[in-house]
Parts: sequence; structure tokens; C-alpha cells
Amino acid sequence: MRPRIWVLVLAAVFAVLQLANVTGRDTPDSRNYVSYALNLTGESKRAAASATVDWVCAGRASLARRNQSVNVVRFHGPSPTRRVVAQCEADQLGLVDRRLRAGQTDGHIAPFNAPRLKRIFEVRPGYPLFLVPFVTVFGVTWGVWLASVLVTAAGGVLAFLILRTLAVPLPLALSGQALYYVLPCGTTAMRPMAEGLMLALTLGAVWGCALALNRRPRAGTALVAGCLLALFAVKHSQSLFLGLCLGAAATAVAVRRRWRGRAVGRGIVVIAVAGWCAALGTVLLARLLHYPSESDSLQDLLTDHYRRPDRAHPWPEFLHLESSFWIEWVRRQFMAPLLLTTLAAGAWGALRRPAFGCFLLAAAFTGILTQAAHPDITVWGERLIVLAWLLPVLGMPLLLEPLTHHRPTLPAQGKSERQVHPVG
Repeated sequence: MRPRIWVLVLAAVFAVLQLANVTGRDTPDSRNYVSYALNLTGESKRAAASATVDWVCAGRASLARRNQSVNVVRFHGPSPTRRVVAQCEADQLGLVDRRLRAGQTDGHIAPFNAPRLKRIFEVRPGYPLFLVPFVTVFGVTWGVWLASVLVTAAGGVLAFLILRTLAVPLPLALSGQALYYVLPCGTTAMRPMAEGLMLALTLGAVWGCALALNRRPRAGTALVAGCLLALFAVKHSQSLFLGLCLGAAATAVAVRRRWRGRAVGRGIVVIAVAGWCAALGTVLLARLLHYPSESDSLQDLLTDHYRRPDRAHPWPEFLHLESSFWIEWVRRQFMAPLLLTTLAAGAWGALRRPAFGCFLLAAAFTGILTQAAHPDITVWGERLIVLAWLLPVLGMPLLLEPLTHHRPTLPAQGKSERQVHPVG
């Protein structure tokens, strides 16, 4: 079978498995994104809120019914579906109606949250725009599910393309695609939030780096710049973090090559320029558009999404929380060290290709930066650090690559086999 067939088969198997959970994946953030998308299709705030609440409540009712069916005490009781839906709709729509009557009608998002918190999501139009064609054609339930499947499948395909650009053998490239689906990056990407699109765009930028290292600087630079620009619309903090990290990585590679007396290479230079320009442009454009600043993010964190009064001196409190968070985070990782183990293995594999490895480590490090900016131990599934999982997704196949080269020596045939020189 041709490689593209294997890739499509793997993506199709993943998609079929996701039919087991069409609803029930939503989070509080999902309401904002879905109502934003529905409003962009022309729905009024109230209609968008109603359709969003129907979808959210159907998911909660499905989870409640499934949980009861396996409850050792209540498994034989009546279905809780109607009760859960009625209570959910009363709570959600009642809150929205009160805020609409109070005049909270600005922006594109239904007022599920207070204005300051809603503003944080208003400046992220990328994911709602991505949802628009899906919810328009297939409705909210199947449209959101299909969009999640496609963006997650695309992330796995991008992992495969990156590894093949690095001349990694087909079985290991397919294993990278599979790792993306089965590790937490795949689970998080399936959630109806911005993270799935953010992961795919970050992988797109990493692919651009691989192409630039593979003597295709023009295509690679265009891909890096395009992904960084798109990330600004999806979540501008990721555009800032990724631009800074890629710019720093490219600079480090250039310095290392110059120190060893090697030519820096056009690809490294253009990636450095693209990264630093993206970081600077993100800061300037965010200020020009009056996006929520780091102080707004800080108050959001320390006031439990603005449910409490603003902190008078947030930075000392933040730094105290930061240190306590990482101590507790490391303790929990030692209890279940899957992430630490796979990060170490991924880093080992990545550094077998020093140039590309720097870019991969830089992209994965944006997950650490995102988590450091929001040291909240209660966030579901550690989704804030999810970008760090890209390191094992791509690094572990690189670590295993030497095993595929240990083959029995064949008798000389008169012609030497053409050598393939890996990128990086």
C-alpha cells in the first residue's frame, strides 16, 4: 500500500473510534466558541445561546445517563436525562436572559460570562471561524464533532509529514501519527476548544522548519509565517510564545554553526527573522487592537475568573502561586511519570538531529510557557501544557530510528546503495 493510503487508514480508524463520544466533550470554554461561531452565521445572541445550551445540556444528560448505568447503587433507576436537561437549560438560559436584559449585548459571544472574561474569548476569532462551515452545514452537534475530528486527524497527518520530511522510515512516521492520536494531545484536540487548531498550526510551523532545513527555505518560511499569523487569530499568546521560541532556536542554531565554522544557511536565517518578527508583531498588534493584557490575565487567574475583587498587588501573589504550583506539579508527575518519561525520551530522540531538535524543543517548550502563565492545578487534563506532548510525538520515532538501520549486510552487487542524509 502507498504511504498516503496508510495515513488515511490510520486517520479513518481514529475518526471511527470517536463516534463513541459524539457529545459530552464540551468545557465551559466551549460555550463561548460555539456561540461565537453561531453568531458569525447570522444567529442572534439569544438564538445562538439557545442552540449552544441545547448542545451543552444534551452532552451533560448523556454523561449523566451513562454514569448512572454503571453506578453500583443506582444503575436500575430511571434515566436522569429529562431532569438534567431541564435543570441545565434553566440555569444556562436563565443566566443569559438576565444578562441580555441588563444590556450585555456587545460582541459576538452570548453572555455566559462576565464582560471582562468574555472579552478574552472575543479576541480569539480563529477557532469560531473554523467552526462556521461545519455548524452551518451539519448543525451544532455533528458540526462541532466533525470539526474536532478533522483538526485532530490533520494534526496526526502533520506529524507524519514532518517525520517523512526528516527521511524517517515509513513505519516510524506512522507511529508518530499514531502517538499524536493516543497521547493527551489527541484527546485535548478533540475537545471543542482552540487547542486542537493551535496544536495543528504549531505542527505546521514545525513542518516549515523541517522544510527550511531540507533546502526548501522559501516553502518553509511561508509555512512558518502563515502558521504564526493564523495563531494570532486563534490564540495570540501562542503566536507570541512560538515566535519567541522559534526565533531563539534559530539564533542558537546559527551561533552553533558559525562557531563550528559552518555556513549558517538561508533557512535558519529566515526562520529566525520570521520568529522574532512574529513575536514583536504580536505584541504591537495586540496593543494596537487593545487586546486584554498580561495584567488582565493575571487578575483573571487570581480572582477565579473575576468572581472575586481584583488583587491590589497581583505579581507577588502570582510568583508565590507559581513556585507552589511547580513543586506540586513535579510531585504529581513523580506519582505517574508518563509525561516526564516520554519528554526525556522525546528530547533524546530530538537531539539526534541537533538543528531540527532545537526547533522541536522550542515548539514543545511553548506548552511549558503556557502552563507557567496559568499555574492552575485544577484545569482539566493539564490541557495548558498539552503542546509539550509534541516532543514525544516526534522525538520518540527519531529515537527509535537507528533500530531500523541494523539490517544484515548483503553481498556486494557492484553498485553502492544511494545514501539518504537525514535533515538536521
